[in-house]
Amino acid sequence: MADMKEKGLTLLSATTVALNAAAHTTLYTVPTGKRCILHSALLVAGADAGASTVSIGANGAETDFVVATSLTNLNAQYDTALIAPLTTTSPATLKSYAAGTVLECACTTTAGGATNTVYLYGMLY
Repeated sequence: MADMKEKGLTLLSATTVALNAAAHTTLYTVPTGKRCILHSALLVAGADAGASTVSIGANGAETDFVVATSLTNLNAQYDTALIAPLTTTSPATLKSYAAGTVLECACTTTAGGATNTVYLYGMLY
C-alpha cells in the first residue's frame, strides 16, 4: 500500500517563502533513487503580495517548471494562488527531475510579507 501512495500525486513540501526580498528558497530535494514530476504549487499569502513575482524550478534555472508569475490576485492575507505550467497549446508540459535535484522558488519582484507558504505537489517514481 505504501508503494501505491508513493506513486500518486502528493504534497511534497510546505515551505515558508519571503516575498519581501529577492531570494531563492529551497522547496524540496528529490530523494536518492527517485525521480520527481512536479504537478503544481499553492502559494498562501501571509499579507498583500499583489505586486510580487515568483518562479519555480531546479536550482540554477528556477524557471523551468513555472516561469515568472505575477501574484496580482493575492491582495490580502490567506489569498491563495494556484501556480502551475500554463500554455496556450495542449497538453501542458510538466517536468521530471532526477534524484538530488534541488527545487526552488525564486522571488524576483518583491512586494509581499515574509510569512507566505508554498505547498508543492508532485509524484515520486
